[in-house]
Amino acid sequence: MSYIERINECNNFASEGFIPFMLENQCIGLVRRTFADMLSNYPRAFQLSDELITLDSSIETVEQRNKVIAETVQEMIERGEVAYVLDEPYPVKGHNNEVFFVIDRALVPFMGFRSYGQHINGFVRKADSIHLWIGTRARDRRIFPGLLDNMVAGGLPHGLSLQQNLVKECHEEAGMREELALQARPVSAITYNAISEKGYKPDTLYCYDIELSEEFTPVNTDGEVEKFELLPVAEVMNKVRQGGLFKPNCNLVLIDFFARHGLLDAQDSEFLEIQQGLHVPFWYSRFEQ
Repeated sequence: MSYIERINECNNFASEGFIPFMLENQCIGLVRRTFADMLSNYPRAFQLSDELITLDSSIETVEQRNKVIAETVQEMIERGEVAYVLDEPYPVKGHNNEVFFVIDRALVPFMGFRSYGQHINGFVRKADSIHLWIGTRARDRRIFPGLLDNMVAGGLPHGLSLQQNLVKECHEEAGMREELALQARPVSAITYNAISEKGYKPDTLYCYDIELSEEFTPVNTDGEVEKFELLPVAEVMNKVRQGGLFKPNCNLVLIDFFARHGLLDAQDSEFLEIQQGLHVPFWYSRFEQ
């Protein structure tokens, strides 16, 4: 097994069977046609044709959009067309980072909207090698129960800055004090085009490293993680190559860590492909020509 296989698992999207969601002459989402057919039941919110989806032209301001979207999502829940909401507001943004409207995180993959997350690699330097703190996700999670995870990982909700969300996630997932969390260094941003049973996932992951002392042990406070282990980096590398053990996007964050810390051979035939596979463009631009 190889790192390229892990990268390709998160870049498995093909546009067949999807329709673009357009707003203000920008493609902001890609929706499965089957889900688009369901959206046609909500003409107060959405306008549909064979070529695209957009919001009803009478909904002009961000506040109006938020109100209609929230009411529509609630109606979808009541009809059983969407199983649940996460009560996490996510911003839907344009190409210049302007917020067009806010929607519950649970609807984001159905609509193919761009999503943002923050992942923190917690590592310890020992005499023999670097060691990484690896979490095991709780078995009662809706998403990837029981799989391995980065020390801290979470989505970036509406209304919080990167720094504010970093502090929040480090506290919730690792019991980390604010002054320690702020020592995490932003090191890269990963992009990928995944497909799930819900739809298209064009995700951006802000990646951080934090070097920790041997005295620190992460403690989960929000029920997301059932245990942490401090593992030699060589063992983590083997687990990533093996496949099927980590939450899929965590593999990409770790491969990026391996590359940045000089643990991958630049002479290896896959090295350049790995670098390119961690920073792929999204499909949106192909629908705006």
